[in-house]
Amino acid sequence: MSDIPLEHIHREPDSDTGHAVFVLHGRGADEQDLLPVADRLPGDRHVVSFRAPDRLRGGYTWYDLDLSDGGLESSQPDPEGFRRSLDMVAESVDAAVDAYDLDADSLGLLGFSQGAITSLSLVLEGPDTFAWVAAHHGYLAESHADRSPDGIEDKPVFVAAGAADQIIPASRSEAAAEGMREAGADVTFGTFEGGHGIGPDELDAVQEFVEQHD
Repeated sequence: MSDIPLEHIHREPDSDTGHAVFVLHGRGADEQDLLPVADRLPGDRHVVSFRAPDRLRGGYTWYDLDLSDGGLESSQPDPEGFRRSLDMVAESVDAAVDAYDLDADSLGLLGFSQGAITSLSLVLEGPDTFAWVAAHHGYLAESHADRSPDGIEDKPVFVAAGAADQIIPASRSEAAAEGMREAGADVTFGTFEGGHGIGPDELDAVQEFVEQHD
């Protein structure tokens, strides 16, 4: 819809429910990429999968990378692009709640890689917006690492890492889980076999997490 800032896919549920999950893909992918994961979540819900604003090769990116501390494995979001995307996602979530008549108390957020980094920052900026957050193969951006806002206490947050992930090492995701725990969130963390992708065991784990907290 034209009044929602970000291009997106909206899938309606089979039942009359306002529950929803917002989906943020990874760098170089698009709004189609995580639909198979969102479709496997338990319960009946709207799925709103956003497309990142900037083109990158055959896909899209939420922001450029700051590589000043080393290679890809130690990158941080470029501040200007990161800020723009955080604002665009927040505005798009608010607009989608109105456009699709969603229950503002029953919104989940699921992100992978750049989408996971963005998701963790979004819940720290607006913890009351989301009922739960699932962050796959991401890290906690330095710009948000010391935040512990009101409303983050006991917020259900799922953080997943890949044991062989060479893009975002498992240690960075584990540090993100610890940072969110220190901020007060109710964190579920797991390291799973494989690299930079969501495998069967990881999918089972996030399904269980959503079933418990939705």
